[in-house]
Amino acid sequence: MKNTFALFTLLLTALVVNSQTMYSKAFGNPENPVLLFLHGGPGYNSVGFEASTAQVLSDNGFYVITYDRRGEGRSAELPADFTFDQTFNDLHALYAKYHLKSATLIGHSFGGIVATLFAEKYPEKTKSVILVGAPLSMQATLTTILVSSKSIYETNNDSVNLHYIQLLEQMDKSTLPYSSYCFSHAMQNGFYYPSHPSSEALIIYSKFRSNPELAKASSLMSYEAPTGFWTNENYTTLDLTDHLINVLAATTPVFGLYGQEDGLFSVSQVLNIEQLLGKENISYFTNCSHNVFMDQQTQFIQAIKTWVQ
Repeated sequence: MKNTFALFTLLLTALVVNSQTMYSKAFGNPENPVLLFLHGGPGYNSVGFEASTAQVLSDNGFYVITYDRRGEGRSAELPADFTFDQTFNDLHALYAKYHLKSATLIGHSFGGIVATLFAEKYPEKTKSVILVGAPLSMQATLTTILVSSKSIYETNNDSVNLHYIQLLEQMDKSTLPYSSYCFSHAMQNGFYYPSHPSSEALIIYSKFRSNPELAKASSLMSYEAPTGFWTNENYTTLDLTDHLINVLAATTPVFGLYGQEDGLFSVSQVLNIEQLLGKENISYFTNCSHNVFMDQQTQFIQAIKTWVQ
């Protein structure tokens, strides 16, 4: 009994370090189905989802919890090892804080990697996993960015950027600089945003542009996090195929939501994910890029209502 109490206390106090608290926020009725949002990165935050979608989801009958990983976003001041084990311990602490036995994990981008690995290790705490713009293979994503960027530069006769691409093609693909430069080209070429956003998405994005505080918070980046997770976990070389197979073998449902204009994924990559999850468990939205919950919010929420009871 003493050991159980000590473990509970450790998990609960893991949210507080040096008088600083790991950021988290809950929306809705705790009696409703629980959705725990895991943001992208590493080094990013949950502001975009929290400000645009969390309340709307709670209005649709869900108990929604958002948080920023330690060392990232609004938890940037917390000491962080940047390991998956520490990240899992913090998730256990969130479960304790909000009195959760099990939850559906919504893993956006890198958060999908964290969600999959957590679900594999702790199936008893995972009701289901929803991958949102999350990679199956990090190296496949980096290759997609490289190939697509090169095509754009060739079309535009952009000799300067073609030279940079040639240098990238000669780099060690397992290194952090390689992935960082690839993601830089993805950002430069607009791979994270739809070219023809819906009227709904335009309203959501305008909310951020017209609110300086939201815009500032959503742009918070921690550069220690990518370095840390690369050093400790070599995350840029991860392939989730076997891990997802293990999650599914444990009878944990896994679903996927992806945008057809997400420049981080080729059609073949999404088809590979579909083959693992099943056609009925994945949605591939038009006029939608990386931030599925903002680009096609209504369809995003409808999919979750269909899958999570």
